[in-house]
Order: sequence, then structure tokens, then C-alpha cells
Amino acid sequence: MDYVGSHMTYSLSAFIACCALMASTAHAQVAAPAHRAAHHEFVITDFKTEGGATIPKARIVYGTYGHLNAARDNVVLLPSHYLANHHGYEWLIGDGLALDTTKLFLVATELFGNGSSSSPSNTPEPFHGPRFPVTTIRDNVQAVHRLLTEDLKVTHVRAVIGFSMGAQQAFQWAVSYPSFMDRIVATSGTAKTYGHGIVRLEGQIAALTADQSFNGGDYTSPPQKGLEAFGMVWAAWLYSQEWWRRELWKSSAPEGTTAEQFMNSFRKRFSADANDYILQARTWEKHDVGTTPGFGGDVEKALRSITVPVLYMPSETDLYFPVGDARYEMQFIKKVQFSPIPSLWGHPAGAGASPADKKFLNETIAKFLAGGS
Repeated sequence: MDYVGSHMTYSLSAFIACCALMASTAHAQVAAPAHRAAHHEFVITDFKTEGGATIPKARIVYGTYGHLNAARDNVVLLPSHYLANHHGYEWLIGDGLALDTTKLFLVATELFGNGSSSSPSNTPEPFHGPRFPVTTIRDNVQAVHRLLTEDLKVTHVRAVIGFSMGAQQAFQWAVSYPSFMDRIVATSGTAKTYGHGIVRLEGQIAALTADQSFNGGDYTSPPQKGLEAFGMVWAAWLYSQEWWRRELWKSSAPEGTTAEQFMNSFRKRFSADANDYILQARTWEKHDVGTTPGFGGDVEKALRSITVPVLYMPSETDLYFPVGDARYEMQFIKKVQFSPIPSLWGHPAGAGASPADKKFLNETIAKFLAGGS
């Protein structure tokens, strides 16, 4: 799923570490070099969710790169992915990459439920743990819209660029706020979570909650067996079948690692809060631009409403968001550049998992942002 830190290479260990990494808890607005994020927090009082709950103090943690110009018109929004923090797009940021922080002001936001923004693990009762309300992608987009307009006084962005659940947010931005951005980029993610994706997510949740110590979400210590089972289910979907057949994991594993050892390493990959994992999985499951008010549950109608240019980049071997789902959706988008990522790296290809993926993404996105096709 989502999960990428800075200087992403094909190293599996680096990639998985970023998958499980919780967002930083340091929220002070500190100065940072152009290529490093300054940390911020925005709080919304009495935030009302789509489901009808009111969160007394909804916190959104975000990072910024570069400098906001006087016209406040050099902004690119980077919405985070599953359990990721705001460093998750650094494979796009820097010299020779698609996003130049000497020219652009990048705003990288963190989803509700990531452990740093408002989450089951850090919210007091009555919303602590399993009682935290399910937040939707639209809830997240609405909250970030307020962050941009109220905290940063930004009324328009050059682009929204998202990977995985970040791609879901990019599509939702284009439907909910059609003139707020000049264009969107979506990698390894679709505008709706379809049935097979929901079944997959439910399988991961079932593995986690089957641990007796999970105790309905009111655990007193991490449900370790459930987390191990969750990791193994995750592993089966992360990469393509051919990636496993060719044993591409050997490119990053220590010399002498056996297939069994590598496989079992996934049992120890996930150590964040179990309720946070579940909350964001529920957010993922519920996503559907068709259920945006005014579209009556019609995803095709919602996609037809998108007026900005869209760069749609599914991974050709993604098992989370299959390329077939993307091909179905792209036919309803008026201004779409459909550029599948030619990769065996499955879902992570959309976050530059291999050097070839990173190069393809940066070159294609840079050309699209510059107005090319």
C-alpha cells in the first residue's frame, strides 16, 4: 500500500520500513532546508465527519518543502497514503526529480488514522481506540481544504499528486473541488475501491482481529499474533506474482537469505497501533467518488465531471488497484493521459520502488506538470 520514505530505491527493507513507519510526533513549525520538510499541525474544532460524528479537536499534521511565493500560487499538494507520514513523496522531490523546491511550495498532508494526525491511538475518549469514527477520503479532503484555505491562505494549487490512498484523494479533490487545482496525478490508485479490494482489506482486518488479545480493539498490549498475521496477508498482495517467481527480493535481502527467511520477515514488519491500521483500511474500503453529493452513487458520472487534466499511472502488475480497474475508469475522464507503469514491482511501483520505476515516474510526471503529454 502506501509507504515510501526519502531516497526510495529497490531496497525492500527500506520500503517496508517506510510502510510501517508512523508519522513524526514533532509538530513544531521549524525551519528546514528546501529539500527537507518543515513540520506543522492544523487543528479543526468540532470537525463533523460524513458519518455524523463530531471530533472535538481534529488534528492534521503536515510537512512543507520550499517556500510559498508572494502570490501564493506555487503550491503542489501531496496527500499521504496508508499509515505514511509526510515524508512519503521524497522520491519525487529534489534536484533532477519532478518537484523542484526552489520553485515550488510542497504541502504534504497526513491522513486521519496514521497515528500522528487524529487517530484511534491518540484521541481521548469518547473516541479512543475502536470508538474512533470511520473517516472517509472526503472527510480528509474537506479537512485539508480548510488547512490550505484557512491556515496557509491558499485558494488554488498547481497540482494534487497522490500515490495509492493519495491517488484516491487526488481523484476526490478533482470531483469535490473541480477548479481548485490545475491538474492531478494518480499513481497506483483508483477513484473507487471495488469489491475485490474490499475483500482483500477485510482479509487483512480479519487476520489482525482474530488474535484473542485484540479484545475488540480494547487491547492492553499490542495484539502481536494478529499483527504477524496481518503482515503475512499484506505480503501476498504487495508485489506481483512474477516478482516472486523471479525472486527479485534477492536484490535487497542480505546474502544468504533463504526464501523462507525472507517470507517470514513480513511477520515482524508491522508494529504500529492495530486500531490505526484498521481505521485507515476502513477509510480505504469506503472510497467512491460516485457517492459524492450530487452524483447519486454513479462513479462514471463523477469521473465525467472532472475538468482538469489527469495523469493516470496505474502499475501494470498492481494487485491492490488492478490496471483493469484503472482502464475502466479512464474512459470516463475527459482530459486523461493514461500511462501505465511497466513494472514487476506490483503496487509499490507507483512510489518508485525500483530505480526504473522512479525514473519513469519522475520523467512522466515532470513532463505532465510542464504541460507536455
